Amino acid sequence: MMNSSHSSVRPVRGLAVLVLLPLTTFGCADRQTGDETTSEVDRTTLTATVIQTSRGGDKLAEIATLEFSEPTVIDLPVIALDPKTEYQTILGFGGSFTESTAHVLGQLSEGKRQEVIAAYFGPGGADYTLTRTHINSSDFSLGNYAYAEVPGDTQLEHFTIEEDLDDIIPLIKDSMSVSESGFRIIASPWTAPPWMKDNNAWNDGALEPELYPRWALYFSKYIRAYEEQGIDIWGVTIENEPLGNGGQWESMTFTPASMAEFLKDHLGPRFEQDGIDAKILIYDQNRDHLEEWADTILGDPEAAK
Repeated sequence: MMNSSHSSVRPVRGLAVLVLLPLTTFGCADRQTGDETTSEVDRTTLTATVIQTSRGGDKLAEIATLEFSEPTVIDLPVIALDPKTEYQTILGFGGSFTESTAHVLGQLSEGKRQEVIAAYFGPGGADYTLTRTHINSSDFSLGNYAYAEVPGDTQLEHFTIEEDLDDIIPLIKDSMSVSESGFRIIASPWTAPPWMKDNNAWNDGALEPELYPRWALYFSKYIRAYEEQGIDIWGVTIENEPLGNGGQWESMTFTPASMAEFLKDHLGPRFEQDGIDAKILIYDQNRDHLEEWADTILGDPEAAK
């Protein structure tokens, strides 16, 4: 039920089974064959522990121990783990708060709705710790909308998150109420309002350069509006799928250079001016072209900071 963007991987329905193969007796000779080590097992007992996670409720549950009594030859790559060497940090696991999810859950009885929320966010459930939501509408919305739809409203005097007050915001609040671990929220726009774009449309097109300051202010107003509802936005991405999606749904394109310009000259300074400490994430897409985007944006000292 918790939707994710189209750049994510769909979960596989069913079971997740992990088989651990500890060698229970010794007396083996190793042979080097290229990049692999072959263990010639001259023992009579080899055991495997089967660990299962299932939709039915198993969570890394040991469900069986298997024994192999015949001599076996096992070809395994050699993997060395050094716990003292650390690389990236896992911030968390989770899903997305979307208008369509909130709408569907709103059709359930209150008891069933709370049961679903607890399954995702409760300590006895998945206990999500990293989530996402959309700024303006997305392809997981019931229709097109923005928080400032009056053409030419460059001061954003008519900015309002009223569209979220009856669905997304109550869902987030109810999820917060059952979560003991707490969770971070990343907010992402699929598009700016059409009047801010060079094609005046929801799909495709790019942000008008002269409206970069207004779009940066838009982010700031959004974060402050959610704060007033008691919801902290941990981070934002500048654009969902900046390479576009072929015009299939809400979208707005950026190049690495235009995103760097928007970030260093407008969004970053706006957050500093308004005292906003939300993280800013770049290149919200798949891994294609990742190096180009990282080199262009993080290679610019003013954008990187």
